[in-house]
Amino acid sequence: MMANLPSSGEDRVFAPPRRLFDPLAGQGPAIAAVSVGGVLGALARWAVGLTLPAAPGTFPLGTFGINVLGGFLIGALLVTLTELRTPHPLLRPFLATGILGGFTTFSTYSVDAQHLIAAGHVGTAFGYLAGTLAAAVAATWAGIGLARAIGRSR
Repeated sequence: MMANLPSSGEDRVFAPPRRLFDPLAGQGPAIAAVSVGGVLGALARWAVGLTLPAAPGTFPLGTFGINVLGGFLIGALLVTLTELRTPHPLLRPFLATGILGGFTTFSTYSVDAQHLIAAGHVGTAFGYLAGTLAAAVAATWAGIGLARAIGRSR
């Protein structure tokens, strides 16, 4: 027998389920820092693209340079912010995720390669894909090494 249960759902009061973890709670300042940094980085990337445009079927030097420089800068920056200094908590989201995340570009890198392939320059496309990856990783390691060497010398 169900004597203790209400007769209809209208008699029940339901609370919305409580979230155990809200990843955005208290993140307003970090969201603002990443957003402002992302705008600045994307504008810088756009300016480089205007300065170094790639003609159809040619090696996209601007995007290549952006990703290599960005790799170097992020390597040096993260060592500086995590090993050598105690920065303001919003500096890393602003500089690394925001500015450098907006500056470097996997999407343009991919589209550039697709355009090269579509234009029949398959060898250039695969050279660009592999070369960018290798150069950006090497530049990141170089940035890390340089920042650590400078940090040790101080």
